[in-house]
Amino acid sequence: MDLVRHLSFFVAVAEEGHFGDAASRLEMTQPPVSQGLRRLEKELGVTLIRRTSRGAELTAAGRELLPRARLLIDDASRLAGEARRLRDDSEALKWGATPQFDVGMAAHVAGRLAQHQRADHLRTAPTTQLVEQVSAGLLDLAVVESPCLTNGLPTASPVRVPRRLMVPSAHPITSAIQPTLRHLRGLAFVHPPRSHNPAGFDDLLDCLRGHGLDPNPIVVDTAAEAAAAIASGHAFGLTSQSTDLDQVPEICCLTVSPDTVALRLRVVYKSAEHREAAEVVTSSMWKLARAGR
Repeated sequence: MDLVRHLSFFVAVAEEGHFGDAASRLEMTQPPVSQGLRRLEKELGVTLIRRTSRGAELTAAGRELLPRARLLIDDASRLAGEARRLRDDSEALKWGATPQFDVGMAAHVAGRLAQHQRADHLRTAPTTQLVEQVSAGLLDLAVVESPCLTNGLPTASPVRVPRRLMVPSAHPITSAIQPTLRHLRGLAFVHPPRSHNPAGFDDLLDCLRGHGLDPNPIVVDTAAEAAAAIASGHAFGLTSQSTDLDQVPEICCLTVSPDTVALRLRVVYKSAEHREAAEVVTSSMWKLARAGR
C-alpha cells in the first residue's frame, strides 16, 4: 500500500468534511477515495472517519492521528523535493576556469551556457588543479591556460585573449609613442606561481626574453599583490581583465601588439558528452576576444 497517498485521502476527507469535496480537491472520483480510506483504516486497525448523513466526521482516533498524518505527508513532499534538487545538481554542468579568466568573459560564457543547459556556479583554480579535477570527474570542463599538460583529456581549439601591460604610471614607457616590451628593461615581472601552470609560465618567460627582456619574476598570489608591486615602481604585469584601471593613478595600462603577450585559453573536458558545452564556451570566448582586439 502507498501509505503517503492513502494518508492524503484521509487528510483531504478530514479537512473537507465530505467525500465528494475531498475527491474534487484530489482531482479524483469519489469511489477510489472511499476505497482508499477503508484500506488505510484496515491497515492501521482503527477507524479514522465516521460516515454520517452530513458527510464525514473524525473519530477520536482520527483526531489524534491527523496531525501525524499531515507531518508524514509534508515530510514526504520535502523528501521528494530534496531528491529532485539532488538530481538537478548531478545533471548540472560543473565547470571551472583559471583566475586569469576575464570577469566580463566569465559572465558572457555563463549566460551562453544557461541558454543550452543548466550549469553549476563557476569555480576558479590554477590550471594544474583544474586539469586534475576534470580528470577526476569533479568538473565536466574547465577553461585553462595554454600550453599546459592536459593528462590526455580532449580539448577545444585555443583562443587568444588580448592582454595589456600594467606598468608604474611614472615609468618612461607611459610617454613612448609606440610602447614596446624593450621599454620594460629593469623592471621585475609579477606573475602567479610557476606551479599553477609550469608550461605556460615557461612559455611566457621565453616570449619576454625573445623581445629583449630578462624578466626577474616576482611571484604573487593575488591581483592586489600584483597591483601593489607595480604601483611601487619596480615591476610590471599583464592583465586580460576588462575592468578599467584608469582610476588607479599609480598604475598605467598600455596596449602592445595583441599577439605578443596574448593570453591563450582553451577548454579541456571530460568526455564526448561535454563536447557541445566546450564548443559553446570556446565560441563565446572567441567572440569576445575578437571584439577586444
